[in-house]
Amino acid sequence: MSGVVESRLAELGLTLPEVVPPLASYQPAVVSGRYVFTSGQLPMVDGKLPVTGKVGAEVTPEEAKDLARTCALNALAAVKSVAGDLDRVARVVKVVGFVASAADFTGQPAVVNGASELLGEVLGDKGVHARSAVGVAVLPLDAPVEVEMQVELTEA
Repeated sequence: MSGVVESRLAELGLTLPEVVPPLASYQPAVVSGRYVFTSGQLPMVDGKLPVTGKVGAEVTPEEAKDLARTCALNALAAVKSVAGDLDRVARVVKVVGFVASAADFTGQPAVVNGASELLGEVLGDKGVHARSAVGVAVLPLDAPVEVEMQVELTEA
């Protein structure tokens, strides 16, 4: 049985994916008190990256923005895996997006908007958050984008 948040995902034509298995020695998400901290989520779809490379070179900013949406969806799956139900999300507190960037690419905020906009569409006011958008030289598996987030939960 799905809750309000998962019903909203369905209305948007989205399905919550399975949690992406860790690539190394870490957990996809952990709970500390009323907060969930996700590990960085790559834009994995069915166990693989649909696109690789640097944004502003092999990957367009528009493609990267869409990949950031996928990262946010994967992060929501990680949150659900430890919270049990996405309806327990009181608010998204912080989002950090990493963008593997060509040397002259400075549009990281517009790329990470893909994640922020998805969270707003799915969670409404609960999805409004503080954020950082950081350009980096390279990400695991040559992913163009990685997103992590911190979420506050309601009482169980």
